[in-house]
Amino acid sequence: MSYATIRFLDAFERQRDSLSTQHDLILGIESSCDETAAAIVAGGRRILSSVVASQVDVHRKYGGVVPELASREHLRQIVPVVREAIERAGVAMADVDAIAVTRGPGLIGSLLVGVTYGKVLALSLGKPLIAVNHLEGHVHAVLLEAHAAGRSPRLPAVCLIVSGGHTILYCVESQSANGAAHFSYTRIGGTRDDAAGEAYDKVAKMLALGYPGGPVIDKLAAHGNARAVRFGEPKMKGNPYDFSFSGIKTAVLYYLRRNPQLQPEIDARQQALRRGERSADALRALSSPTTLDLIASFQRAVVDDLVSRTLAATEQHAARTVLVSGGVAANSELRRAFEAEAGKRGIEVYFPSRALSTDNAAMIAAAGYARFISGEKEESTLNAEANLPLA
Repeated sequence: MSYATIRFLDAFERQRDSLSTQHDLILGIESSCDETAAAIVAGGRRILSSVVASQVDVHRKYGGVVPELASREHLRQIVPVVREAIERAGVAMADVDAIAVTRGPGLIGSLLVGVTYGKVLALSLGKPLIAVNHLEGHVHAVLLEAHAAGRSPRLPAVCLIVSGGHTILYCVESQSANGAAHFSYTRIGGTRDDAAGEAYDKVAKMLALGYPGGPVIDKLAAHGNARAVRFGEPKMKGNPYDFSFSGIKTAVLYYLRRNPQLQPEIDARQQALRRGERSADALRALSSPTTLDLIASFQRAVVDDLVSRTLAATEQHAARTVLVSGGVAANSELRRAFEAEAGKRGIEVYFPSRALSTDNAAMIAAAGYARFISGEKEESTLNAEANLPLA
């Protein structure tokens, strides 16, 4: 396999201590969707290596993840990715103390690749196998970097996990027993239809902005008037902490239908994408002020809803800390809005680095460490669960 397709998360300062000072080395494996990832984390806090092989180029022409292609790519990439994580950490496979693997939720075919390989490794090495919920991994992505920086987020906290597959709120609590931290999660609310990242991708497809849509929309939104197009605030019956983004997405569709003069530039951007011209600058040059205003207004509507419901839930649960994780957590406007609004209320807000916002195995290893020191382990009968709940 060519390592040109592998993206190394070099944003971290990998501390290569001698093996005698590296305690509890956890090998994390993540394959829930379209990223094949492996990482070595020491003591639940120090990232020794983190390797991610992205499938964006495979799925781009389809405008979204194709499950059958995703599982095929995982099969091709899992062995070299794990091997590279071991080599970059400067350890031997036998030095690993436990193997943490994503059990779910996610695409069942993708999950099975990681779970099966994790079971084989654990059995052949005689190491404990730790099953990790992908959503719990996103929580620990925030805690991992906060602790590494010498910060300790106060719990209980409200955590917003926001990505292409999830938009969900949890109350995160922790208790210590026998020197181990035990985390518990209570579901507060979640999306009733599209996830926020999914809405970004669908709007990007309507506007011919390429896939994935989130990063390019975030960049183009800076050049538009976020108040130019008014989107109605979703009104949720029942749980006020649930989300709904299908209405915002549909409003963009209706706006385009009412403004057919925008179709020629959409066609022009589609042609540019076919030529491989995917940069935000290239697409901006083919976008009118009207389109840029629409993009900015769409982003503002999504961000405002995410921030307002999350902070309302935080106050309702008497928490003073917000954790934000998942791929959409890399969005610059979301970060700015959270920091501004949370600061007004005296609430601390924590984000992972952009490299740890998207799917990765360091977060799986960190979550697995907490379970490892609690004595948890799985049998060889462990199976993947596509709809595995966290709470």
